[in-house]
Amino acid sequence: TSPDAEMAAFGEAAPYLRKSERERIEAQNKPFDAKTSVFVAHPKESFVKGTIQSKESGKVTVQSEAGEVFPMNPPKYDKVEDMAMMTHLH
Repeated sequence: TSPDAEMAAFGEAAPYLRKSERERIEAQNKPFDAKTSVFVAHPKESFVKGTIQSKESGKVTVQSEAGEVFPMNPPKYDKVEDMAMMTHLH
């Protein structure tokens, strides 16, 4: 079965469900480091791409693509059952 035949079942939505050959080649050639590439919680976008800048004493500094830094809840809120108690709700 050809990839085009597989995608035909999705009709007009097909172009949005799979990258073009050119886009796939570009994505394969982009530099990527699995040890430093991360997703960061974002209050409006859910998650944004980020890069780990440093790790020290259990703390990680991450730079997002837009340069944003997001506040983190203190450890006392880890595994809290009532999210209304949290200082920062992402």
